[in-house]
Amino acid sequence: MEFSINPLIYLAIFGAVLLMVEGIYLLAFGKSIQLGGRMNRRLEMIEKGKSRNDVLEQLRKELNQHMASNGIPLYGLLAEKARKANIAFSPRILVLLMVALSGFAFAALSAMTDGEPAVAALLSVSFGVGGVYFWVAHKAKKRLTMIEEQLPDAIELIVRSLRVGHPFASALGNAAKEIPDPLGTEFGMISDEAAYGRDVSEALAEFAERVDMQDLRFLSVAVAIQMKSGGNLAEILEGLCKVVRARFKLFRKVRAITAEAKWSGMFLSGFPIVAMIMITLIKPDYYDDVKEHAMFIPVALVVFAFLVVNILYMRKMIDIKV
Repeated sequence: MEFSINPLIYLAIFGAVLLMVEGIYLLAFGKSIQLGGRMNRRLEMIEKGKSRNDVLEQLRKELNQHMASNGIPLYGLLAEKARKANIAFSPRILVLLMVALSGFAFAALSAMTDGEPAVAALLSVSFGVGGVYFWVAHKAKKRLTMIEEQLPDAIELIVRSLRVGHPFASALGNAAKEIPDPLGTEFGMISDEAAYGRDVSEALAEFAERVDMQDLRFLSVAVAIQMKSGGNLAEILEGLCKVVRARFKLFRKVRAITAEAKWSGMFLSGFPIVAMIMITLIKPDYYDDVKEHAMFIPVALVVFAFLVVNILYMRKMIDIKV
């Protein structure tokens, strides 16, 4: 029985592409760029001797660079996710990474497999572009999840500062010192911008729109209403904190209830792919009798289309908004 290791080689090369993107990112910006560190990136940059103005300018540049770059070739595929993930790489660097990693994948495929150059080129572009897209999407999902988890604790810290007499911008800055990334740096930037004269509610609203998070919209609206009409902001935010915690608790409950359906969908969607890979590994000549038939390619495309529809429909079924 003859085994083909080409699928394993493809998986190894794709994994190497992902590791290279992460390695280059950490090498370029340091360990503080990772999410969930004990100290947020803004404070670490200030501790290294940079002024608050320089730090704010650099961080604002990183935030804004993904806002108006949809016209760059290939970059439109991941502009929104790069904005939500707050990727410090510029759009052009991300595109160059796609090109460079595609070249690496092509060289690896050429050296480790005996396939046609055209097939190797197509796979290498898929690995380069797909690897960067997958990495950015993973970063965006992780960052948004962490912001959702950190927000109730951050609001509680703000409420405590307000009750001892601090103004809201100062309370925001105090909370930013206690919260790790990603929320710590974001709140610190908003506090710095308020110190330079920007409206705090406007900065919060921009942050909420950038990450597309409903709980942050609630926070920005509450602050904006209090600034215009007055009232006890500490009590308002305390009530908001309870609402945010209840929403987060409900979201966790919904996710637990839909976990079985989610894994069933993943199994049903992934089983045909795993079966095809195993057949190719165990018996590489399994399709030799039919692959020259005129209907082989059309039928394969139809099966692939049904598989894609199945994946999208399964995801839609378990995507319950809270």
